[in-house]
Amino acid sequence: MRQTKPWGRDKRVAAFALKELLVIIAVTFVLVALAFSYAAKAKANSRKIACVNNLKRAGLSFDIFLNDLDDKSPTGVSINKGGSMEYEINGEVFRHFRAMSNYLSTTKVLICPADNRKPAFNFSVLSNANISYFVAADSADRFPRSLFAGDRNLMTNGVAVGSGLLVLTTKVTLGWTAAQHKHSGNVVLGDGSVQQFTSARLQEQSAHSGVATNRLLIP
Repeated sequence: MRQTKPWGRDKRVAAFALKELLVIIAVTFVLVALAFSYAAKAKANSRKIACVNNLKRAGLSFDIFLNDLDDKSPTGVSINKGGSMEYEINGEVFRHFRAMSNYLSTTKVLICPADNRKPAFNFSVLSNANISYFVAADSADRFPRSLFAGDRNLMTNGVAVGSGLLVLTTKVTLGWTAAQHKHSGNVVLGDGSVQQFTSARLQEQSAHSGVATNRLLIP
């Protein structure tokens, strides 16, 4: 005589199988989310390291330029002698980097990997749109804590700054926007070192840079 399985047992088995499936799906979602989060952090760290390397190269170029031209940066040397003094405050930041083209060798180092800007094909067609980094108009190696160059995603008193000359006074609170490195950034100092600063650290550095007035040229 054929026996039939109790309906209650079949329902319990089905319910148990459904719970197992839901647990597997939930665990899979968590693992995928963790993997994406790790990948995003790794990519951000990679971009930050590449940005630091770019600025180290820019800082070295500044240093060589200073040594070759009597401790003067491009903004302190006339264009007749290979500098960019005449363009110091007109907002054409690319001219200051163009003056160091022999030392930089390639325009690619002027673009932060976290920036949406693209490098110029060569220095002859270089423009502000091909630059991720500001230049300090008052840079000099005798002020080791002074700001030489750094990420352009700056803000003052909570407002993002645009292209042009930025004059920092005691009434100005300097910081980073969320662009590029998410409220942090990289800066080349007068001693040639590259530092990763939070907004608070950047404000402290600019206030104790050793320069009476910080004037930054933003691309």
